[in-house]
Amino acid sequence: MSRDARWQTLLEMLVERGRLDVEEAAAELAVSAATIRRDFDRLAEQQMLVRTRGGAVVHGVSYELPLRYKTARRASEKQRIAEAVASLIAPGEAVGLTGGTTTTEVARALATRPELTTGAPALTIVTNALNIANELAVRPQFKIVVTGGVARPQSYELIGPLADGVLAQITIDVAVLGVVGFDPAQGAAAHDEAEAAINRLLCERAERVVVAADSSKLGRRAFARICAADAVDTLVTDTAVDEDVVRRFEEVGVFVVTV
Repeated sequence: MSRDARWQTLLEMLVERGRLDVEEAAAELAVSAATIRRDFDRLAEQQMLVRTRGGAVVHGVSYELPLRYKTARRASEKQRIAEAVASLIAPGEAVGLTGGTTTTEVARALATRPELTTGAPALTIVTNALNIANELAVRPQFKIVVTGGVARPQSYELIGPLADGVLAQITIDVAVLGVVGFDPAQGAAAHDEAEAAINRLLCERAERVVVAADSSKLGRRAFARICAADAVDTLVTDTAVDEDVVRRFEEVGVFVVTV
């Protein structure tokens, strides 16, 4: 296992359990305790965890892995979801993309659709995600609109009143949301309240709203609400979703696509 893969696994274990012991982590990852100690020390230097005697704990009550550590999780599901979301978007539309690993895959899927390789523009992309803007800016068929704002290092998203000002002046055809949790009763949510506020405004400026989320996000709640479930037109998720969860979403008016 590479160092990056080991760090990702350690951080995921920490998020799930809240605390990790050096010997326990070493046994599970089949490496030496000295290796885990070095890993914990390096991650602590990056403020990704808090070192304790004999182990490590997460920062605070609510914890979020930075985007760079989440890209490999459920990758095949996210790619299938992204392809399905991209197929819902028509040439010439204005599309809002929030930040996140699944929406990043949506951006990549849009970039490779044959019918979107030409046009003036083939799509207008409005995003507050720096990584998405960076990937799509080299595509001459896309008009890229970046919201402005203050960069949030965990998700590469721009937040704050500067972003509010841009979004208040535009309308879009479809908003594609990446979420931390999406529950039929509690709605769509994010870890950060400022991020949720920008995503909410993006939804309000859109004719239709699509949530792109793998099944692990469904039925989950998070700290900051983006919008109610009935504000979402379509949910695109993977086939591992529980049938009861699908039924509950359909009861509040969400059309569910599984791939």
